Amino acid sequence: MKDKTTHFGFEEVQTQEKAHRVRAVFDSVADNYDLMNDVMSLGIHRLWKHLVIDMANIRPGQQVLDLAGGTGDLTRLISARTGPQGKVILSDINHAMIRTGRARLLDSGIAGNLDFIQANAERLPFADNSFDCITMGFGLRNVTDKQTALDSMYRVLRPGGRLLVLEFSRPAAALKPAYDFYSFKILPRLGQLFASDADSYRYLAESIRMHPDQKALLEMLESAGFEDCSYQNLTGGIVAVHRGFKF
Repeated sequence: MKDKTTHFGFEEVQTQEKAHRVRAVFDSVADNYDLMNDVMSLGIHRLWKHLVIDMANIRPGQQVLDLAGGTGDLTRLISARTGPQGKVILSDINHAMIRTGRARLLDSGIAGNLDFIQANAERLPFADNSFDCITMGFGLRNVTDKQTALDSMYRVLRPGGRLLVLEFSRPAAALKPAYDFYSFKILPRLGQLFASDADSYRYLAESIRMHPDQKALLEMLESAGFEDCSYQNLTGGIVAVHRGFKF
């Protein structure tokens, strides 16, 4: 039987190898991740993240999972919404990203309602019906089996809960030439200049192209059982927010 393969950027690799290679990418970029986000997006990523939290309608006392939470940008915003009576779990597959995120949040005085758990999105180590909301910012494209991960997210959401996925997507046709030039010519150079790592940012550009487009991801949410699913394009479709509910 032929071994199963998947994509790591444009490269085809053994399925079991992808998670290890993704970890290596984020081990490399963890210390410069926030700086590079600001450089790459000219700071616009912060507006995208605020919009996601507004769409999430998080209320005091709720239990929220920030999946692929990285260095904690969304976790910080969620924590302010849940208040001390709520709970936010920052979860990521990569230990280096969790370490960096935990240090940033604790240094900012945010600690009382946070937990940090290293976990694979495909096999979430939480009981059924545990969370009122799950957010996932710029992480789904790095998951090996995205449908299995969405199924896992659906399982741990409570009835009435909602999932919000912020991810790079397919831009409008008019933007594509300039976007491709920036992604493949400029972005790796920025990675080399600011993080001494061109290859990881080349992978970033490639992984975006291999990620399902807006409509395909919407169908995947529906296949996982989510209802009332929708998406909103941001910045001409360079980024999209997908939202689904568990009823």
